[in-house]
Amino acid sequence: MNKPRPTRKLAELTAEFMADAFKKQGFASTELVTRWKEIAGREIAACSEPLKLQWQRTPEGEQPEPATLVLRAEGPAALEIQHQTNVILERVNRYFGWQAVGRIVLRQAPLSKPKSRPAPPKIDAAETAKVAETLTDIADDDLRMALARLGAAVKKG
Repeated sequence: MNKPRPTRKLAELTAEFMADAFKKQGFASTELVTRWKEIAGREIAACSEPLKLQWQRTPEGEQPEPATLVLRAEGPAALEIQHQTNVILERVNRYFGWQAVGRIVLRQAPLSKPKSRPAPPKIDAAETAKVAETLTDIADDDLRMALARLGAAVKKG
């Protein structure tokens, strides 16, 4: 008999295969990128995003130097971000719990904005009512109306 596999969150699954890509950019974990808005603050995150962490090579046994955080900043906001580098450094290091980042370098370029989803199509109420009339075997009103809306959307699309 097969044992059921435990259910895993989507974030856990994506973290596993994304970890290698983030490591190539110097990120030990994905959190600096995925939680940038929380770490840097809403205003700073609106016009900047972390690209990579650059670590200097240090001889074995020596304390590693703090990394350089490379940020992409959009247009004229780059100047504002430059003025706030001390605030950003403080917030990033506070998040990590140690002085992981020692300086910030800016790359002025457009931010990679997530694509917005198209608005769901409008469902015709008359078509929904027509489909609902055919669903007389379903006793639950909420379920019948949900299925009627689905049927109307399928007919439209």
